[in-house]
Amino acid sequence: MPDLLIELFSEEIPARMQARARADLQKLITDGLVEGGLTYASAAAFSTPRRLALTVEGLNDESPTLREERKGPRVDAPDKAIEGFLRATGLTREQLDVRDEKKGQVYFASIEKPGRPAAQIVAEVLEKTIRNFPWPKSMRWGAGSLRWVRPLHTILCILSREDGAEIVPLNIDGITAGDTTQGHRFMAAGEIRVTGFDDYAAKLKRAKVIIDQAERAETIWHDATNMAFAQGLEVVEDKGLLTEVAGLVEWPVVLMGEIGDDFLNLPPEVLQTSMKEHQKFFSVSDPKTGKILKFVTVANRETTDNGATILAGNQKVLAARLSDAKFFWENDLRVATSDTDQWVRALDNVTFHNKLGTQAARIDRIAALAAEIAPAVGAEADLAAQAARFAKADLSSEMVYEFPELQGLMGRYYAQAAGMDDAIAAAAQDHYAPLGPSDDVPTAPVSVAVALADKLDLLTGFWAIDEKPTGSKDPFALRRAALGVIRIALENGLRLKLDRFVDAQLLRHKAKLVEDVNEAEVLDLLEEIAARGVFGAAFNTLRERLDGDASNGLQAIGAELPDKSVNLLSFFHDRLKVYLRDQGLKHDVIDACLAMPGNDDLTLVVARARALAEVLATEDGENLVQGFKRANNILTQAQEKDGVEYSYGADPKFAEADEEKALFAALETSKPAIDAALEAEDFAAAMSGMAALRPAVDAFFEAVQVNADSDVLRRNRLNLLNMIREACLGVADLTRIEG
Repeated sequence: MPDLLIELFSEEIPARMQARARADLQKLITDGLVEGGLTYASAAAFSTPRRLALTVEGLNDESPTLREERKGPRVDAPDKAIEGFLRATGLTREQLDVRDEKKGQVYFASIEKPGRPAAQIVAEVLEKTIRNFPWPKSMRWGAGSLRWVRPLHTILCILSREDGAEIVPLNIDGITAGDTTQGHRFMAAGEIRVTGFDDYAAKLKRAKVIIDQAERAETIWHDATNMAFAQGLEVVEDKGLLTEVAGLVEWPVVLMGEIGDDFLNLPPEVLQTSMKEHQKFFSVSDPKTGKILKFVTVANRETTDNGATILAGNQKVLAARLSDAKFFWENDLRVATSDTDQWVRALDNVTFHNKLGTQAARIDRIAALAAEIAPAVGAEADLAAQAARFAKADLSSEMVYEFPELQGLMGRYYAQAAGMDDAIAAAAQDHYAPLGPSDDVPTAPVSVAVALADKLDLLTGFWAIDEKPTGSKDPFALRRAALGVIRIALENGLRLKLDRFVDAQLLRHKAKLVEDVNEAEVLDLLEEIAARGVFGAAFNTLRERLDGDASNGLQAIGAELPDKSVNLLSFFHDRLKVYLRDQGLKHDVIDACLAMPGNDDLTLVVARARALAEVLATEDGENLVQGFKRANNILTQAQEKDGVEYSYGADPKFAEADEEKALFAALETSKPAIDAALEAEDFAAAMSGMAALRPAVDAFFEAVQVNADSDVLRRNRLNLLNMIREACLGVADLTRIEG
């Protein structure tokens, strides 16, 4: 069984495209081989700046011979139908078989497709792959029609066996496949003939090319960290940069350089960002102080002066880059220490969204909401509003204009330089968090208030204009914002009634979008929402107070906003389900708790869900659910049949069986304890009390016939079942539990 080796040798492939290109090459080739009838044992793809390579081991020598039997038309069918069948099968009428079937004699074709050599299939698959390769960007060169990410020079394509290597016959736009490759452009230029992957990798390494991108990355990190350790320093870890740099070199040579003294007082994040974005340098810091003192660069060749000339050139370019950063920093500090309001005023001219207004208008909304949220998270309302008004000021700064990824972080530095409260400085940096699933959430009260207000304003704004995420499209990262709200609430143990804040912010957005709305009405309605917690009740109260004199605009808002509020809360619930499922909670447990009152309090929902999951994991809990479902089914059927509701009137004096009396006694004992636990929001105790009913419920169903002949007994027992149902439904909606 031969092994396949492919190399596509070109001009430099951008590092950011290499990982995707490796995956695409492996998938396209292996899928094509399998479709062509070949199987294989394993495959692996590799890349350097100048080549894409693929090795496929254990390939078949040829595809198997396939035999197919195809049923055709009846013998007495029209000639055109028979001729069409002959064309489809490639046979003559004499080669068809005739068989008797129920409806008469029918033609059958026996088609044999002989196997093909592996080389022939590989050639077809590789040509198709090259001509249709999904590069993000590609180019043509010369007079040919072939497109590739950069000019393609050579194609290596061989099938290796124990007795030697076979070149796969292939020619694409004048590029003929062969068994040769090239070494390092500068240190080992020249043709290299190979016989298989092991030979290929070994000869390339001797020619100063490491074909395995993971090995190059490991070499870079090993040499860089050892070099830094020898000087009592450490390299700032950056896996993304490491992957990118490994894609820029074929033979990595690690060099450490100096940062000019003039720049060492720049914030470490500015140094790190500037060196990474512009130069692809790693930062080297003092582990004791955290200051960045040096940099590591990776050259693509060895030199006789051990990299001195390369370092000198890099340091000269770096000094120019850092001079710009220093200029931005010093200019921004002058503004921060004199008039930070000019940054906020500048945001009047920055459009956030054409339907949602400017960044300045957004800041006003966030500040108002942050002040409302503040008491619920233990922050001062005035301080939260002040922090919200400053939080995005650094968007107007020169440093953030140059390095947008430093937004928030620079705000913290500028707030500190301006002598602002530490809580405001912290909120400027932390209010964007969390941006990813592994990011920490803000915990300081003011930061929490601003972060929640920022995310809720984003969500309510796009809900107000009906621009919600659809399918995989989420251009404004609304799913991330919702998950951020969820994580901030849960990880800080916050008891937030989301409905109130969602409704208030939806109203602020919609009031700007609807014509003929009175500003005083909006303010009154915001007060009512703050007092009543939900839009519908607040709107009805205000409408009654106005005696029907509400403006048309306010009437339109009242007709539209409740549905938007419910829809947005459902969106939060969907994200919460995803978040909790990742933590091992089953979807039916979550649904059972979301169906309960207070489901806009996410911390309450999760506490209930975790307690329910723990109870359901026990035998008593699982069996009680089955007892509940049995009681619920009997009761539901009886109510539908009788047309009455059995929701009161169960009386122990009508109990006959001992098991019936025992269930009354158990409910009398457990129900007050369950209710008290629910009142105290001690869901673990409430559900333990519920699970304790299991023996009495089991015994009741074992010994008692609910649908007794006596109407009095039957009615009493159905009302008893309702007591069981109500006791269980007070904890969670167990009808949603599966199984």
